[in-house]
Amino acid sequence: MIIYGVALLAICMLAGTLIGEWLGIAIGLDVNVGGVGIAMLILVVLVNSLKQRGKLDKDSQKGLSFWGGMYIPIVVAMAAQQNVAGAIKGGPMAILAGVVTVIICFAAVPILSNIGKGKGSIESFDNEKIDAGGFK
Repeated sequence: MIIYGVALLAICMLAGTLIGEWLGIAIGLDVNVGGVGIAMLILVVLVNSLKQRGKLDKDSQKGLSFWGGMYIPIVVAMAAQQNVAGAIKGGPMAILAGVVTVIICFAAVPILSNIGKGKGSIESFDNEKIDAGGFK
């Protein structure tokens, strides 16, 4: 099992958890507000930055890809632990927060997907070959 990149993942998780706890305190709630999501955003930005500077070796990239693949099942498992029925009974704020979050996430997908595009990506490589007449 590839364990490279776990230290980077752990640092991002700790930072995201701390920021989520501080957000909870700032808005007067005794909960972590978006800590896992913040951690993943920090991880994406940090990994892209390290890749662009050439400071992330192949083994670490493979390890981070593995843990990135594990992210969705972890989020689903965390969501399954939430008391959705209790939140909905608490008022329309839970529904409004969920709808607004989904809209923001859908709007962020094209923006985030453009971050990885550039020199060295498969798409730019294909476009360069097409422009150079490499593919017919």
